[in-house]
Amino acid sequence: MDNAQLRRTPLERLEYILIVSVLLLMVVVTLQPILNLLAISVSEPTRVPGMSGLTIFPQGLSFEVWGLLLSHPNVQRGLLNSIFITVTGTVLNVLLTALMAFAMSRKNLPGRRIIFLFVLITIVFEPGIIPDYLVMKNLGLLNTYWSVILYKAVNAWFLIILIRFFEEIPEDLIEAAQIDGANPFQIFFQIILPLAKPALATITLFYLVFHWNEFFRAMIYMSDQSKWPLQVVLRQFVIAGDKVAIVGLQDMNNYSGASQISIRSLKAVMILLTILPVLVIYPLILKYFTKGTMSGALKG
Repeated sequence: MDNAQLRRTPLERLEYILIVSVLLLMVVVTLQPILNLLAISVSEPTRVPGMSGLTIFPQGLSFEVWGLLLSHPNVQRGLLNSIFITVTGTVLNVLLTALMAFAMSRKNLPGRRIIFLFVLITIVFEPGIIPDYLVMKNLGLLNTYWSVILYKAVNAWFLIILIRFFEEIPEDLIEAAQIDGANPFQIFFQIILPLAKPALATITLFYLVFHWNEFFRAMIYMSDQSKWPLQVVLRQFVIAGDKVAIVGLQDMNNYSGASQISIRSLKAVMILLTILPVLVIYPLILKYFTKGTMSGALKG
């Protein structure tokens, strides 16, 4: 880059300052609620009621509320349920979506247009909760983890994304693998999937967030509270708005500082428990979004 490119006119400097200012404002607006919750969750319980709703600095330092909730049986069970539903559901979703997308990306697939038409119909005419409930009931999946795991096992939008991505993979690669004696499964797992990491990372993140945030259908399909995911437990805690309902009467009696704990602290910790895993996983997947895995795949 030469000196002429480095020099900016006053108007260009003003535009640069405005862009940076807007981006910084967006960062502050986005992070402030999270930092506020974090500050409330680690503040001393007796000082939380007097904290401002905009502060991002803790008053003192205490992890009593975190320890109390993380040791609570309902929270532990809900966390394990959410992890199982999210991991199992995401793996199953990505695998089924990728298999169907690879098949539909082949132009010689019989009935390809008809299958794609049915996929589009599911987008336009999505069934309501009552038909979904009746299907789950007839399949005997009510009050099981599979009632929320198998819902939208193949998302039509994500399927279209993968189909378009797979169509961009050169046929020369597949033909070369076939000449070398590779079967369709070897082609799919050893050639197609490694080349599709950016697209797979994208839909993996979408599926993961979808399953982790699941609470509506879990409330409808699951009557057994021991199978509730963490989001449903959080909802019950927040709606209850009562320390006895959240912590439990026995824990309130056994914990010496329970009377000093603010309901605000309990809610802050519960909300953070539900959003922190996604915030941690997102940067790990982000690097694949723009990674060019096709570079150098073919040589002239």
